[in-house]
Amino acid sequence: MLDRRSVLAMLPGLALAPRLLAQTPSTKPRFKVNGLSQITLSVSDVQRSLAFYQGLFGMPIQARQGSTVLLRIGSGPRFLALKPVDAGERPSISGLGFGVYDFALDRALQTLAAHGVAEAAAAAARPGPKQALVRVRRSDAGGSATGTRELFVADPSGIVFQLHDVNYCGGSGPEGTTCAAAEPSAGKGLIELKDTSHFTIRATDPTTVPFYLDLFGFEPLAYQATTPAWHVGTGVHFLMFIGGGGPTRGGGPARGAAAPRGGGEPGGGGAPAARGGAPGARGGAPGGRGGGGAAAAAIDHACLSMDGFDPAAVTKLLVSYGLQQQSGQSRSPLVTYISLRMPDRGGAEGGTPELYFTDPDGLAIQLQDVKYCGGGGVLGDLCPALPA
Repeated sequence: MLDRRSVLAMLPGLALAPRLLAQTPSTKPRFKVNGLSQITLSVSDVQRSLAFYQGLFGMPIQARQGSTVLLRIGSGPRFLALKPVDAGERPSISGLGFGVYDFALDRALQTLAAHGVAEAAAAAARPGPKQALVRVRRSDAGGSATGTRELFVADPSGIVFQLHDVNYCGGSGPEGTTCAAAEPSAGKGLIELKDTSHFTIRATDPTTVPFYLDLFGFEPLAYQATTPAWHVGTGVHFLMFIGGGGPTRGGGPARGAAAPRGGGEPGGGGAPAARGGAPGARGGAPGGRGGGGAAAAAIDHACLSMDGFDPAAVTKLLVSYGLQQQSGQSRSPLVTYISLRMPDRGGAEGGTPELYFTDPDGLAIQLQDVKYCGGGGVLGDLCPALPA
């Protein structure tokens, strides 16, 4: 049961939501998705990253795509993919995915075309902004002998996402839905993951957020200050954007890319076919580590969820695993820190603790409770009721 303070904290978002959503309904076909299906990391050493994530989370290997390894999240088929970084690029969170109901690749291309997405040349290494790339993954990359066709799309800022069937596991068969028994992790791990949670995307093109809203029909799940957490699927998955245009709470346009005041984390909330894995987006590493000039478009961080989230207990486990506890935000490898999201950004009185750690490549992963929706309360789980 919500107390009076929690209810009052939610009222501004509930009252202003109709203003935000008073948009002209789209007459174009849209994708209906069940949530965020995957997190793809382009890493400098797959075996090192595999040992790190399996040692921490005990994740079994759900599938292999050439040199790319897919680690099962929770009960699957959602996964964390580890792929070798492309020559000349730095490690990054290089892709995400959406499970699409009633997915058919050719029909998906027609839907994308209706939204102004052109099909990239088959020989392209990755799709360009507002392009779709169809890759055929064969048996040497875990696909079918006759080829498993896969669809990758780049948004207007060049961030790459995959569209696929809700049962996609990264395996073989026409839709990539056939996977053998998972390869167990060598160890149990310290923390049991349950699900994906959200991505925070640093966008550079002002049509990026409107693109997602038009393509998927996303609506707000919560607000952090004036920034919406855009609801993905049927649970509490969401996307947040730094920049990228689109409406904010109150109906005004979003501001350009900038980190929030006070030092808090924003949004506290490609490989050749033979190698497998998502084609990566070009640009700087997450978090603006390139230094100097405007930050490139990138996925700033991804978030995973667990049952019984206790930030102090989780921090203790991470430190026991060899990570260094820090008092403030860092993108150095193998550190952990907590950012308090205060009431001015939709957090609880005294702050909603949001926990981050970095992997061996310095890629930032947030870890929250499975009920986390980017809202208020100590667990960040106080959001307006979801539609029935």
